[in-house]
Amino acid sequence: MKTHQLIFIEALVPEYAKAASMLKAEGSEIRLAKVDATEEADLAQEYGVRGYPTIKFFKGGDKESPKEYSAGRQADDIVNWLKKRTGPAATTLGEVAQAESMIAENEVAVIGFFKDAESEGAKAFLKAAEAVDDVPFGITSNDAVFSKFEVSKDGVVLFKKFDEGRNTFDGELNKADLLAFIKANQLPLVIEFTEQTAPKIFGGEIKSHILMFVPKAATDFNDKMAEFKKASEGFKGKILFIFIDSEVDDNQRILEFFGLKKEECPAIRLITLEDEMTKYRPESEAITADNIIAFCTLFTEGKLRPHLMSQDIPEDWDKNPVRVLVGKNFEEVVFDPKKNVFVEFYAPWCGHCKQLDPIWTKLGEKYQDSADIVVAKMDSTANEIETVKVHSFPTLKFFPAGDEHKVVDYNGERTLEGFTKFLESGGKDGGAPAGEEGEEDEGIDVSTHLGLV
Repeated sequence: MKTHQLIFIEALVPEYAKAASMLKAEGSEIRLAKVDATEEADLAQEYGVRGYPTIKFFKGGDKESPKEYSAGRQADDIVNWLKKRTGPAATTLGEVAQAESMIAENEVAVIGFFKDAESEGAKAFLKAAEAVDDVPFGITSNDAVFSKFEVSKDGVVLFKKFDEGRNTFDGELNKADLLAFIKANQLPLVIEFTEQTAPKIFGGEIKSHILMFVPKAATDFNDKMAEFKKASEGFKGKILFIFIDSEVDDNQRILEFFGLKKEECPAIRLITLEDEMTKYRPESEAITADNIIAFCTLFTEGKLRPHLMSQDIPEDWDKNPVRVLVGKNFEEVVFDPKKNVFVEFYAPWCGHCKQLDPIWTKLGEKYQDSADIVVAKMDSTANEIETVKVHSFPTLKFFPAGDEHKVVDYNGERTLEGFTKFLESGGKDGGAPAGEEGEEDEGIDVSTHLGLV
């Protein structure tokens, strides 16, 4: 079992138990159970369990299509998600005490104020409530509740225990606009990356994230945070502002992913988590609101070029059977029109890469004296290429000779025999055009490794 999976399981166990206790105390009929998938392998296979922890919800005895759990790893997240799946999307709040209790017991709560619970606005509100898993919703027609929260007409208010404390929706009452309002306001202007917040950060709809790496123990931490928060106000709902304590051991791999070291912090980076991960680096390292606003504005206007990491070219990069590639020599080597180049994109910490290493070395030795075949490797945690996106480790790609800059994904057996057949066939036996669906990679997915999902 992978290390990050063990960490997630250890973090979830007490929260899962706490959620069970909360439901029991409320008299809920929902029951939480657990299965040791290493002992019940057939059951795990039957329900498509491929990583740990995996949580599935079975409702009404339906064993054919359980719902995959998709919210956070805190007890409140689990309870709220289950309530949404078993009861009304929004709790009817018939008196002030009920509304006060919902607000007091939750980090974020959304309440719809509607004089007529059957109105079109109320119906749109309930549709929005059904679409959000990680926030509790309430709905009220009670005059006393309207008065208590100073609401004079139909509308929606998001209550939260941070920043402004509450946000009042002022748009057209339809599902899309309500969801956009909730998305923009349910997280703090600046949120710390932790094991607990990671699912909300990376599972949310905002896929552009600016990160400030800073030691929380630094004497100027509060000053840096004030500048960062000031800059965030103009990008609510567009860019998520996240700070990461650069001194925490569990965060070192994230620094590594951005090519940073602790001693280089504080530092700012921006990343997009769309179909492809793309990273950006500001020209100025000074952490001021003006600099950050200018950086984010250039990004939203599409005027930034991606920041691609590269190590320096080693003096002996071509002296060993397996050539060593870095960002600075990659294209020159792999797109040499006279060479067929087979590249392993690896990570130093990846166990699958370490298992492959002796086989890859033998392959390099086999073609060491070849006039037209080159076996190479590149550390993709320290080097990035605009033309090649690496999603998992190890990734194996073949760059055939010629001027067309073709790329072929290797999907065959990871054996010396398999690799040899592939190369002798010109990249046909065991290969597929880049981007085509092939056999699933056995390596560690980059986003999973970082705790992004």
